[in-house]
Amino acid sequence: MASSGVGVNTVASANEAPEISDNMGDWLRGVYRFTTDRNDFRRNLILNLGLFAVGVWLARNLSDIDLMAPQPGV
Repeated sequence: MASSGVGVNTVASANEAPEISDNMGDWLRGVYRFTTDRNDFRRNLILNLGLFAVGVWLARNLSDIDLMAPQPGV
């Protein structure tokens, strides 16, 4: 495979799985290792910051909804 990162196989048979470029394969292996490492402080930090950001976004964007107000069309 060429090192350009573009995996194009024009003569592939119908039963053959498509090739994954080296860069994509490395990225997928890194993501798998990153998500399955239970003792990774960086993973926990990124996950917690992401969840916090989602919570802040929800609180800011859903705070003006009055759930007790009569709904239109009811």
